[in-house]
Amino acid sequence: MASGNIRRRGGIIAEINVTPLVDIMLVLLIIFMLTAQLIMRQAIEIELPHATQASTIKPTTLSITLTADGGLFLDKQRTTATELRAAIDRAVKADPKVQVMVAGDKRVAHGRVVWVLDLVKSLGVTSFAIEIDPTELVAPEP
Repeated sequence: MASGNIRRRGGIIAEINVTPLVDIMLVLLIIFMLTAQLIMRQAIEIELPHATQASTIKPTTLSITLTADGGLFLDKQRTTATELRAAIDRAVKADPKVQVMVAGDKRVAHGRVVWVLDLVKSLGVTSFAIEIDPTELVAPEP
């Protein structure tokens, strides 16, 4: 009456039963296969025309640099605060999705960088970033 799979010892079962795991994975596979077909059917199928003179529209990017000696540069040309404000305003009017990259020497006062960021944001720029040196992983000296 003893079956070959039943152990009579009463010890700890040290085997992992993977059958339920395989069942769950097969069910998930079937669900993904069915939903992928539904998603593909909802897409509108079109064939786009080809063109030899295609181009992509790149957003305008301005580069503002603050040097340790207090210099202010816009796209590598020295400028003043008034000229910077006017240039950013013109760029936003020409392209509302203008991007600004701000690079400041690590010796520049924090308030000066915040002033530039506040100026950029107040003129309507929504996409801006601060350039960093990713190779310098050590915290700077206080």
